Order: sequence, then structure tokens, then C-alpha cells
Amino acid sequence: MSDDPARREPELLTITEAAELLRAPVATLRYWRHLGTGPRSFRLGRRVLYRRDDLQAWVEEQSGRSAAG
Repeated sequence: MSDDPARREPELLTITEAAELLRAPVATLRYWRHLGTGPRSFRLGRRVLYRRDDLQAWVEEQSGRSAAG
């Protein structure tokens, strides 16, 4: 069923899950967040979360930068 509204919602990932997806240490994601240079993230209560779509867009952006540079 492709009309399921739950499937259209972006999947939220914890910082650990995002690090696994990016194959980077959690500490690196924390550092990028501190610098404001990493993928877009947000706080929900005490947790830092990432949208899967934002991570994929950030990877594509980084890929474009390395090809242009």
C-alpha cells in the first residue's frame, strides 16, 4: 500500500544510527554538530535526531563538493 501516510514520514535516526549509516564515529558527528558543518540535526528533548532524508542529502552535497574541488 503506497498510500500509507506513515511511509511518507521521514525516518528519524539517533546519533548512533546516523553514525552507523555514515560509517563515522559518533564523536565525529558530535564534532560536526558543534562546528555546524555536519548533516542537519535537531534536539527532541534530550536526544539529538537526524532525518534519514537529511543525511542522504548531506552525503550527496559532500559528493558534489569533492567532484567540484
